[in-house]
Amino acid sequence: MTVSHLPTNQDLDPARLRAAFGVFPSGVVAVAAEVDGAPVGLAASSFTSVSLEPALVSFSIANSSKTWPDLRRADRLGVTILADHHGDVCRQLAGPVEQRFAEVAWSASDGGAVTLDEGLARFETSIYREVEAGDHTIILLELHAVEQGTGDPDAAPGSPLVFHRSGFGRLAQPA
Repeated sequence: MTVSHLPTNQDLDPARLRAAFGVFPSGVVAVAAEVDGAPVGLAASSFTSVSLEPALVSFSIANSSKTWPDLRRADRLGVTILADHHGDVCRQLAGPVEQRFAEVAWSASDGGAVTLDEGLARFETSIYREVEAGDHTIILLELHAVEQGTGDPDAAPGSPLVFHRSGFGRLAQPA
């Protein structure tokens, strides 16, 4: 066995960290709700499952987000796992607020959770806890409802949108 040590006292500047973090691929979700009668949402690449009992998921949001203060006022939030064809929608959800839902097919639950109609899975959630973590906040969400795919049992499940090295891609299909 070889023992090696990472260099100490490295400059951990944000650009260097972003590049290092970017080598790890992640899926992308839309987090959205109706707020004051209009859809409000954002894209997040930090989504992960947390717990089955209680059913919890999480994502991280920059403390500088202008969208999160509006979203967090909603009673229910929708989370949509984006499919590999949602690259443009994902960019749109990261763009100007007034254009985020233009020509995007979405639905709202009775509780105001907004989900995208063609997502691989959709969740209705509420905020369980917020945890401050440096320049981000980790948002823990409790699940209240889940729907996988289109609801058509004969439809192919699809592939997730993958965020890797600051770009979008798709998973390779097994041979």
